[in-house]
Amino acid sequence: MLRILTFLLAFVVLSSAAQAGKIGDDGLHKQDWFALTFRDIAEDIETAAADGKRLVLIFEQRGCIYCAKMHEELLSDPEVADYIKENYVVVQYNMFGDEEVTDLDGEVLTEKSAARKWGYVFTPTMVFLPDVVPAEQTSVSRAAVATMPGAFGKWTFLNMFKWVKERGYEGDEHFQKYHARVIAELREAGRL
Repeated sequence: MLRILTFLLAFVVLSSAAQAGKIGDDGLHKQDWFALTFRDIAEDIETAAADGKRLVLIFEQRGCIYCAKMHEELLSDPEVADYIKENYVVVQYNMFGDEEVTDLDGEVLTEKSAARKWGYVFTPTMVFLPDVVPAEQTSVSRAAVATMPGAFGKWTFLNMFKWVKERGYEGDEHFQKYHARVIAELREAGRL
């Protein structure tokens, strides 16, 4: 009996680790569907648009418990992951990384200096970019259509991706009102 319990416990632990994605050499959790790019933001926006998708940057850091939670509970949820994969190109950034990044204004930075320049101080932070490269040179933080700092529950997280995809930022319905409306609809439909 003890052997069976030990086996089951090991299976649960290994299954949880597999769902969370693997951890890379940089200490960040990885999803096999995250895009690997040259980190030229304008080029990444164009590549995403060519595939009918939007670009989202996710800033994370080594040892971030909220990043781990995002990978374990949100990005491993098929409903969340499938929606994001279908509609977005996701590029992961290391808040304290040294990889080269080219901002929309043409400035070449490291990941950590880009995070400072753009004012991102929380991990995880999701940065939603426009579906076309801005006509005038600007920074990522000025061009972003929405930013989600921190880890949230499933519906807040997923609804932000949906709100951006539906271009809610262009209308009169603030994200919080949109989110409340969607939650009410889910409750009415018996999904919550």
